[in-house]
Amino acid sequence: MSQLQNFTKGFIKENPVFILLLGLCPTLGVTTSAINGMGMGLATAFVLVMSNLVVSLVRKGIPDKVRIPSFIVIIASFVTIVELMMQAYTPDLFDALGLFIPLIVVNCIVLGRAEAFASKNNPWSSVVDGLGMGLGFTFALTLLGGVREVLGSGALFGINLIKADLMLVFVLAPGAFIALGYLIALINRMTKKAA
Repeated sequence: MSQLQNFTKGFIKENPVFILLLGLCPTLGVTTSAINGMGMGLATAFVLVMSNLVVSLVRKGIPDKVRIPSFIVIIASFVTIVELMMQAYTPDLFDALGLFIPLIVVNCIVLGRAEAFASKNNPWSSVVDGLGMGLGFTFALTLLGGVREVLGSGALFGINLIKADLMLVFVLAPGAFIALGYLIALINRMTKKAA
């Protein structure tokens, strides 16, 4: 598989949220705005790329019996770095994302890519795979957050587009399920037409 195919599969064909339906807990929990979605997506993308790189570099030195715990320690190290950086430089975003930042450690996208791809491939391929999956996740969260923000409060990235509140349900928890369902249906329809 070429590097470009490796990169685009996470963004298009195997988008973690819209196609594989992975990582839905942070997807539904933090996407009340586009900026929250983008922040969570970029944090996860950083952890994904860096953990894929390290797992790929040390894969031959890790015994099979402790493979998964080793991957979790590697992932947790990068999550700690992200958490401390966000707390220091983007405290408002850190407060908005709250508990979902430490939960990146157990995000099935990150651990799944470490196990299924990085532990079996070279470092460069693993970085490209992590970048593709991470950007696909970021795109999905930003799109969902943007849709919810526009429909719920008439704003996008905090900029008011419409002066009146529209459908407040979209900034609440049920709105996440509704918006995600419609986006998945739209993407499924678009991909079936393209096929």
